[in-house]
Amino acid sequence: MRSFDLSLYLVLDPGLCAGIGMVETARAAVAGGATMVQLRDKTGGTARTVEIGRALKDALAGTGARLIVNDDVAAAVAIGADGVHVGQGDMAVAEARARIGPEAILGLSVETPELAAAADPALVDYIGAGPVFATPTKPDHEQAVGFDGLIAQIAASSIPAVAIGGLKVRHVAPVLAAGARGIAVVSAICGQPDPEAAARDLAKEIEAVRSRRSENGSHRASLDR
Repeated sequence: MRSFDLSLYLVLDPGLCAGIGMVETARAAVAGGATMVQLRDKTGGTARTVEIGRALKDALAGTGARLIVNDDVAAAVAIGADGVHVGQGDMAVAEARARIGPEAILGLSVETPELAAAADPALVDYIGAGPVFATPTKPDHEQAVGFDGLIAQIAASSIPAVAIGGLKVRHVAPVLAAGARGIAVVSAICGQPDPEAAARDLAKEIEAVRSRRSENGSHRASLDR
């Protein structure tokens, strides 16, 4: 069924990835620790998305990383992707779920606590919360909400959340402290000189922050005994 790890969620950008391509960027990022890869290409059309998506699926086979397609449900089905991510202005969640079936992963972007609270956990597997900061990779995004807004969005929903919006390595600790299950990035990996190293830096920081939180929790528990 719908098992996935939101820890390090790469959103591919065709422009930023132009140097080595989206497939090679994804392959390198997963080798560095990316756990999910979203194919987002708003201008390529369904046929192009299917072509790239099938190459991505082959590249990621056996890695455990999940392949998600942004918005284009028809392409996701044709690719045999692990799931779809939709925004508030895209296909309705109920229709997307009906088309991808019960076993595929369905993500939904939310930009306010109200939208987060309205997401149906019977249909939606995870929410993309934010945008935390403004980012040029999605110029039409809603107003940045900062970490306070991120906390409010995550608190409003029982659905696992991944934070997105201009996030870098230095933001891992506050993102996880806000209650997010992971961090979604674009330019922190796409277009970097070494995408594998960039992903590895993020993955190491995620592991380090979680380890510190676990140790602190164990210490507090021992003090409470």
